[in-house]
Order: sequence, then structure tokens, then C-alpha cells
Amino acid sequence: MARIGVISISDGRDYVHGGIADFIGRTEDKLATRLTEAGHEVVRGSSPVSSNTLATSVAREIAAADVDLTVLHYAVWAFPHFTMLAAGAIDGPLLLLSNIDPVQPGMVGMLAAGGALDQIGREHTRLWGDPDSPELISSIGVHASAAAAVASLRGATFGRIGGRPMGMNTAVANTDQWQRLFGIDVEEIDQWEIVRRAELADAGEKVKAREWLERHANVHYDGKKLTPELLERQIGSYMAMRELIDEWNLDFTGIKGQPELTQYFATMDIAEAFLNDPYDWNGPKEPHVCATEADMDGALTMQLFKHIAGTPVLFADVRHYHGDRDIWDLCNSGQHATWYAARSSDPAENLARVHLYPEVFFFPAGGASVHHLAAPGEMTLGRLTRKDGAYRMQLMLGSFETYDEETNKALMNQSTPEWPHAFARLDAPAEVFLSRFGANHIHAIPGDHRATVRAACSLLGVTLDEFTRG
Repeated sequence: MARIGVISISDGRDYVHGGIADFIGRTEDKLATRLTEAGHEVVRGSSPVSSNTLATSVAREIAAADVDLTVLHYAVWAFPHFTMLAAGAIDGPLLLLSNIDPVQPGMVGMLAAGGALDQIGREHTRLWGDPDSPELISSIGVHASAAAAVASLRGATFGRIGGRPMGMNTAVANTDQWQRLFGIDVEEIDQWEIVRRAELADAGEKVKAREWLERHANVHYDGKKLTPELLERQIGSYMAMRELIDEWNLDFTGIKGQPELTQYFATMDIAEAFLNDPYDWNGPKEPHVCATEADMDGALTMQLFKHIAGTPVLFADVRHYHGDRDIWDLCNSGQHATWYAARSSDPAENLARVHLYPEVFFFPAGGASVHHLAAPGEMTLGRLTRKDGAYRMQLMLGSFETYDEETNKALMNQSTPEWPHAFARLDAPAEVFLSRFGANHIHAIPGDHRATVRAACSLLGVTLDEFTRG
């Protein structure tokens, strides 16, 4: 949830403010209570704003509290220049909120203030209604959560392990553009660091992790492409990534992998899956977004989605379209977090559905491919892509589906059965999706988070390119 500042704006005439101050206080009390009950942290201004000096001082108090979103609250008619002064002291997102009381013209105050902000080009959002309305509180929460997600990007560092994979232009972004638009720095790290550190990683920890995987998942050793030694090498790669993340203070990462590591060392499937998971063999942990093929815009999308949904984020290739069923097979070597197998808080429940298969011929170095079929449910899917250098969020609602065991197996066997799969029904006709979608990778989070993603795009100045059958 988000940290929300609330400032009530009042009338500048002393005799009027004196008569309405109690009403403003009661309305603000109710608003703050409802937002707190919804799980947000509320920081209230020390006083309703009834003078120019209070407009600036109260706004500075809220700004100093490092809130994600500031709500300027209009329970009554309010002098518009108070809003202008307050807005000048606040750098973050603004939401103007009016009541709908016919006696007290808060709506008039909001419109006058909003118009003044429009005149100087200050972006803001407007909402109106009774704080007792769950819909209103939910709408405020959407904007606050979007603001928190956007704020989480600023000052972050992305760790790019390796360079462009296999000539994939969509996996490489402009670092100047990232700094300007999102406030993100990029740290370039050579893949040799994974090789070097994996070999030096604690042998006892590797054995502990391997035995944990053997107990809870289904490990299919073949004596060639997947052996206990190769699995421990992959575990060492995960440990190496954890070291790099801690040493370089990396907020999210991507690993090139192909072709050097996949041909001569091992695949990064174990590392990528468990970095994205909310657990490993040592217990619960914060999911760390790590994109395969060092996909920068993919990782950026995942980082934004993670902060919106508070869950691991799925990464996949758009592998195949089953026209007879109108479903897509979203499949990529090992990248899916194992959490998606059952989306359970119990790792054992997820891992019971996970199979570690020997890698396929694309990857001669071998290792385990982390196979499972994503559990069914409603999903928000999308990706930040670029058209003529400008960012857009390509967004759609969808759902993951599963079928009887025979059908699931037959569908997976049509592509690469050893890899993880998600059967997705998208709210987009195939001809529209394939004509417009700007990458081979797509990302997903459980539930319908489109409203929050839309709000985040507005704050980022990113064009929204939404897909729908409607």
C-alpha cells in the first residue's frame, strides 16, 4: 500500500473559515480513517489551509514526509491561490478531491484550483465523492499505488549482466533515456563475474540447495545434460548473482546468458527462476526481478509490475498461438518463477508441480530447465516497448488456463515441453496482437491491475497502447 498526504484547503476569509473549520475537520477525519482502513499510511497536514503562509508551510510538511501522493482536499469553497502555493512546494503527484455536498461548494473550489493548475501546466488528477464510498477510496488507492510504483523506479540501479543477446535489439535500451524518464542508472557487469563467483561459492551451500530441490521438486537427472554437479553449478550461479546484487546495490537485473554461458558454462534458468521467486532454500525473501537475455525493457516492465501487484512477475516468450483454441503458449527457457506453478505461499506446494529437466539441444552446456505449467487465473499482461524511440505501455487483460492432463501435455509437446508454459487467453484478437505488439517477450501479474498501470503511465508520461476485443 501507499503513503498518502492529505491537505485540506479552506476559505481565506477569517470569519468564513471560522464557521466551516469543524466541518472540514470532520470530513478530513472520515477520509483519513477510510484510507487507513484500506491499508494506506496517511500523513495529515497540521492545519487546514486558510492563508497563503499556511499553504506553503503545510505543503512543505507533507513534502518532507516523503509521501507517494498528495491529496488536496476540498470540502468547501477554497481560495485557488492556496492550491497554487501548495503545489509549488510539492514535487510529487497531486490528486484534487472534492466532496459532493450541495451546501458546501467543494466542487467549485476543486474546479477553480484545477483550472489554475491547468493554466501553468501542472499535471494532476481529480476525483470527487463521499469518503464513505468504497469506490472513491479504491480510486484514490489506485492513484496512490501507481505513484508509489513510479517513485520506486527513481534512484534505482539496474544490473546488466552481459550485453545484447543474439542481436536482440528490443532487449537493449538507451541508458540516457532511462535516466531522464525513469531516474534509473544502469551498472554494466561482465558475465565472467558469474562464472568466477559460482566456482568460488560455498560448496556446502550448493549441496544444501541441491538436496532441497531434490526433496521438493522433481529432478530428472540423465547423467549428461543434467547431473548433480551441473545443478550445483547453476545453484552457484544463483549465489553469485546474490553476491553481485548485494555488493553493487542492484535493485533489479538481467542476465544475457546466450550464447556464452549456455554454450560453455550452464544455463541461468535456476538463477533466474529463484531470483524472481519469493523464497529459496533458505526461506522467504523479497522477489528480485531478473530478466533473461538481459532484456532491459522487459526488466523495467517487471519492476513496475512488481511494485504494483506486490507479487513475482512472469516473463515469457510469445511462443505459439493455438488458433483452434484461441490461446497463446507463453513459454521461455526456465524464466518463470516457480511461484507461478500454484501461486501458493507454501514453496513445497509450488515445487511439487515443478520438474527440473535436462536442457535441450539449444544449450550444449547443460543444466536444469525449470519446467511447470502456470496455474489458472485472471492476469494483467503487458510490456513497455518503444515506437520510433518513444515509450508506450502495451497492456491487456487475459487469463491463464489449464486443461486435463492429456490436453496440457499435448499442447506443451507442440513446442518445447521441457520449458515452463502458461496457456493464456488474451483480450485481443490474434491478428491485432501480432500486428502491433512490439517485442517477443511479454510479462504478467495476477489480477486486474490495468487501472493502476494506466495511472502509472500517466505519471511517467508514457503512451498507453491498450489491447481489447471491445
